[in-house]
Amino acid sequence: MKSPGIKKIRWVLKPMVHGLSLIPFVMMVFGLINHTLGPNPAETLSHVSGEWGLRFLLITLTVTPLVRLTKSGWITGFRRLLGLYCFFYVFVHFLIYLILDLSLDFGFLAEDIFDRPYITVGFLGLVILAMLAITSPISIRQKMGRDWDSLHQFIYLAGILGIVHFLWITKADDTEPMMYGFVFLLLIGWRLVRKIGKNTSRPLT
Repeated sequence: MKSPGIKKIRWVLKPMVHGLSLIPFVMMVFGLINHTLGPNPAETLSHVSGEWGLRFLLITLTVTPLVRLTKSGWITGFRRLLGLYCFFYVFVHFLIYLILDLSLDFGFLAEDIFDRPYITVGFLGLVILAMLAITSPISIRQKMGRDWDSLHQFIYLAGILGIVHFLWITKADDTEPMMYGFVFLLLIGWRLVRKIGKNTSRPLT
């Protein structure tokens, strides 16, 4: 049972997390309205939304190590919220592409998905994140039982697809996607080391 102090902390921090998470979106809308997105607004919006989607995915994956290192279990309560913002920004990224680049032409969308590998991996990542977002409510988790845990392991695949997508669309300097890839590998590596440590610490029977 959560202590009143922890509930109060979460009650205070949750609006702050919402506010901070929405700042990039507000800045995108502000830039669009005020024409401050440069000569190619569609490209700017696509880049910013996609990058923030990837950032929120990495932030979401950082929650578990942070909980383990600080022994602050209440932080776990923000993981679902951060994961939903990851999906939100990736979905905005997709809508910008669909509306501004394809003019809502679903025929062109289907062609791009099948003909352009970077679109294929990006779309697969979106589908995975959509499934994770849909199944994130507590009521659905309870109904799915252990299947929910299995499904949500796909967030790692979504991370790989997102980084590959970013790497393939980068025309010149690939420093940014490589940096995200490095952080992703660190987060995966931490989990693998911890899992191996647990297995080796078990007594032989």
